[in-house]
Amino acid sequence: MEEKNAAAAPKGNVKALLPIGVFLVLYLGLGILFEYGMGIPMGFYNIPVVVIFLVALLVACFQNRKLPFDDKLSIMGRGMGDKTIVTMVLIFMVAGIFVGTVGRDSAESVAYLLLSVVPVQFAVAVLFVVSCFVSLSMGTSVGTITLITPIAVAVSSASGFSLPLCVASVMGGAMFGDNLSFISDTTIAACQGQGCQMKDKFRENFKIALPAALVSLTIILVLSFGTDLGGSVVHEYDLIQLVPYLIVLVGGIVGVNVFVVLLLGILSGSIIMVATGATAATDLLANMGSGAAGMFETTMVALLVSAICALIREYGGFVALLNGIKSLFKSKKGGQLGMGLLVGAMDIATANNTVAIVISNPIAADMAKTYGITKRKTASLLDTFSCVFQGILPYGAQMLVAISAAAELGHAVSAFQIIPFLFYPFLLLISSLAFIFLVPEKKSPSAATS
Repeated sequence: MEEKNAAAAPKGNVKALLPIGVFLVLYLGLGILFEYGMGIPMGFYNIPVVVIFLVALLVACFQNRKLPFDDKLSIMGRGMGDKTIVTMVLIFMVAGIFVGTVGRDSAESVAYLLLSVVPVQFAVAVLFVVSCFVSLSMGTSVGTITLITPIAVAVSSASGFSLPLCVASVMGGAMFGDNLSFISDTTIAACQGQGCQMKDKFRENFKIALPAALVSLTIILVLSFGTDLGGSVVHEYDLIQLVPYLIVLVGGIVGVNVFVVLLLGILSGSIIMVATGATAATDLLANMGSGAAGMFETTMVALLVSAICALIREYGGFVALLNGIKSLFKSKKGGQLGMGLLVGAMDIATANNTVAIVISNPIAADMAKTYGITKRKTASLLDTFSCVFQGILPYGAQMLVAISAAAELGHAVSAFQIIPFLFYPFLLLISSLAFIFLVPEKKSPSAATS
């Protein structure tokens, strides 16, 4: 019987993971060379990430010569046509149009209002907390980062706080909400894949995420009070220009669909910008087009990653990765860590935490039965660890959107400047490991089925 099961088990192909290795070597290698070897400012930011991904895709296309190129194109097409990818691309486009419509003046008005109401030392902490609530309500970290990063850029310019700290605070808060939200794609994917109730998964997640969020907030406050801001910030702002961002922020907190929120923001912004004379009616469409064009690189990266991952999956690369991780861990605690590393590896490979969870679900369910791990715990581990890895990936959608949003407003920042300030994802990892290895698990009569 064992021989039959062994024979039926799908065999992976480690060589299929080569495109990921090629990308990481080229991206990190060139970044380190530019930034530290040649002393080029913003070295990592100057790397043509689309070109690097095209090279990785070319490597994937040259693999598996037995498969006709036309079939490979079909596989890539199915990957790029995935619902998650299409949704992400549409969010990028609509978000770009929103930024192009309202421009930087609207974001600056929000920032100056924030700084006039809240003591300047608390400005970054407020960005973090607001991002937590917006993402929790909207269920999307990408949407949250898109909406609030322009405000973070304006806060940085007005207050004197470093731009990487402001942007990282928004990203951290966005990942907190994305991990816990009932309407988040990651929550839905994890709970459906493991067959558990969302409320049960939320309880498991909340006790892990809350300590990480509170410590992150404390660190932000400590850094804020230790920063020499050169006095208070006083600047005039136009109240009417606050309306588009107030609409998207309130809509996000209430839980309105991200597309509806952004469309309302575009509509209100268009009316206000034309009515106040801030933008000529003839220039409005051009600004919208420029905003959408500003998301070109981010959109292309999302599509290229999905195409590469589709080929890797077809060649057996993901199966090899799954089988390797499963074979390493034997104990219950080790099994929980294995699940975390499993979804983390999938996230590194796909740069999409929802896709990573979907891919990991079947093997994680099998591991849960093997190690006696509850369904709610399994769903929690998959969602939490996927957020940890996705939150710090230099080529993940969250990071790319944040960088693009800052660039749209004329401020260049690189992923490797932001990463050291991503306190929440790193603390979430520490909190997760503590709950796995240090906190005794409560026994429940229904543990096997819940």
